[in-house]
Amino acid sequence: MDENHSGSCLCGAVRFRTRGPLRGVVYCHCSQCRKQTGHFVAATSSKDADIDIEGADALTWYGASEVAKRGFCRSCGSVLFWKHNELDTISIMAGSFDRPSGLSAESHIFVGDKGDYYAIDDGLPQFEKSTPSIKVAGE
Repeated sequence: MDENHSGSCLCGAVRFRTRGPLRGVVYCHCSQCRKQTGHFVAATSSKDADIDIEGADALTWYGASEVAKRGFCRSCGSVLFWKHNELDTISIMAGSFDRPSGLSAESHIFVGDKGDYYAIDDGLPQFEKSTPSIKVAGE
């Protein structure tokens, strides 16, 4: 699979390109992700040095906590990124990639905070908070 990927927001005002490997898709069920998107989030990640963002003037960052921020398009509202302030990686919403993405699911995090209106029954590993390898806000 090609290690170059591209994607955008719904209106196309913000586009991005990544180089190199992407992490498997992690589903986050925390209340912040659910409130921002209306459901749980599906995200991969890239090293900061391996992503180029076009249309950054249309990108708005919201400081959701003291340690992380969330990036979205100010024109169409598409949620695109999650960024820990101290790490050299950026989470990218899996649904924002152009097809074929080549992505595959890896695990579920913050299942202890998931919505009460759905079940997680896909057989992927589930973590009460986060996995040992993924540093998130509040950990």
